[in-house]
Amino acid sequence: MGTTLLTSCGLQWRYHHQQIVPYIHLLSHSQDSFPSRAKITAESRKSGFLDGENEKSAGFLKRRSVLVSGVSLVSTSVLGSAGEGLAVVKQGLLAGRIPGLSEPDDQGWRTYRRPDDKSGGHGVGWSPIIPYLFSVPQGWEEVPVSIADLGGTEIDLRFGSSKEGRLFVIVAPVLRFADNLGENATIEQIGPPEIVINAFGPEVIGENVEGKVLSMNVEEHSGRRYYQYELEPPHALITATAAGNRLYLFNVTGNGLQWKRHYQDLKRIADSFRVV
Repeated sequence: MGTTLLTSCGLQWRYHHQQIVPYIHLLSHSQDSFPSRAKITAESRKSGFLDGENEKSAGFLKRRSVLVSGVSLVSTSVLGSAGEGLAVVKQGLLAGRIPGLSEPDDQGWRTYRRPDDKSGGHGVGWSPIIPYLFSVPQGWEEVPVSIADLGGTEIDLRFGSSKEGRLFVIVAPVLRFADNLGENATIEQIGPPEIVINAFGPEVIGENVEGKVLSMNVEEHSGRRYYQYELEPPHALITATAAGNRLYLFNVTGNGLQWKRHYQDLKRIADSFRVV
């Protein structure tokens, strides 16, 4: 059973600490090799990522600088969450889309679990990604992740429903923004909720989050903490946690009409996210 640890609303606080590096600075692509804005926009529209509100961010992200960590991590196993002991994750080299949806339950909802055989996408030397899971109603399906995605290789998965909205999962190596978190990082080590949303929120929604955070919660499930945020337009429900040597960012969003009509389903999807 989850435990709610903290709730606050109407956050209008800005973080200026220099040790937390915003996520987009960590992209492994160089500026010269990054696709053009036109290509990014076209590909992203095709995958359902951009809408009229955040299309303008494509050109902005192209101009971001590159930060490459000089640290290489070699590991064949990762640690489980607190209280769960050691957990060895088997992972193959299969890339791309691998079915991971369960059969519908009695309410028509299906659970997606990241397949163990899906590759990590972060190159040789990175430990396997600890699987995550979430639930979606009927009509939600996996969407191909384009190589032109604004999030680069850290976009691990996309799902969408033309009727209700869309979601994506970012799985980023913690060494890209801190070199002292070890092989079993926690979200608390990365920072408190205010720091995390101000550092990484703009990279999720494509614009500054100052004055947009409507609510902020800290939940704990099976010994792992999850930071949960709700942002006003562009509407987004963001869940952040850490496991092994990865940061996980789960974003559920929709346009204004989808948000109004299907908010309860979108909130249920966001609340269902767990790292196994």
